[in-house]
Amino acid sequence: MILNIAAYRFVAIADADALAARLHARAAAAGLRGTVLVAPEGLNLFLAGAEGPLRGFLAWLRADPRFAALHAKESWSEAVPFARLKVKRKPEIITFRREAASPLRAGLRAPAVDAPTLARWIAQGHDDAGRRLVVLDTRNREEVAHGTFAGALTLPIDRFTDLPAALAPHREALRDATVVSVCTGGIRCEKAALWMRADGMDNVLQLDDGILGYFARVGGVGYRGRCFVFDDRIALDPRLRPLRDGAPA
Repeated sequence: MILNIAAYRFVAIADADALAARLHARAAAAGLRGTVLVAPEGLNLFLAGAEGPLRGFLAWLRADPRFAALHAKESWSEAVPFARLKVKRKPEIITFRREAASPLRAGLRAPAVDAPTLARWIAQGHDDAGRRLVVLDTRNREEVAHGTFAGALTLPIDRFTDLPAALAPHREALRDATVVSVCTGGIRCEKAALWMRADGMDNVLQLDDGILGYFARVGGVGYRGRCFVFDDRIALDPRLRPLRDGAPA
């Protein structure tokens, strides 16, 4: 079986170009495939390979104090779902172009809700203070088409950068709710929640570890369908099983 990991970490990286080169060399030597994005604000990784070499790569990476707390979400497949290894230097590890969305600039991350708590809120229809719950899906329309939380607020966007304009008509209606932003692995919901709070929406939380982390901890409670992933598996069900299990064509 092939181990697949999704991970990100917001941390200042002054040597992004040099780090990208080291990451590529180490991942290639371990026989890994997938995508690694390196930016001054942190790392974003989607990698797959044999379990031993991939865990060895993660151990090597976490030996760097900047990445010691890197948390990887895991799933399994019968074949490597990436055609090749790509390590890219980027301005952001997820493009949003909103300075207020950077945890490094803000000096903090938006408040988070864990998977068991969100599952309980979904079941009862409100948060623990009795406020109505709105799950805000920050993914694009193609991803949402594969599945989302029942009753979630979804936006007709094609790129993450479209979110602020698409959200604008809904802001007034969300004032009396507890809003939980969700996304695939946590990175977009973290940036979106931080930006929304900086923009005056202090009732917004992020889902810690995203939908994949939610599946791993509580399964599909309140979720309908699958979660789109950025590789040849296409989408994972709440038991983290792929829609299609095979090597890239």
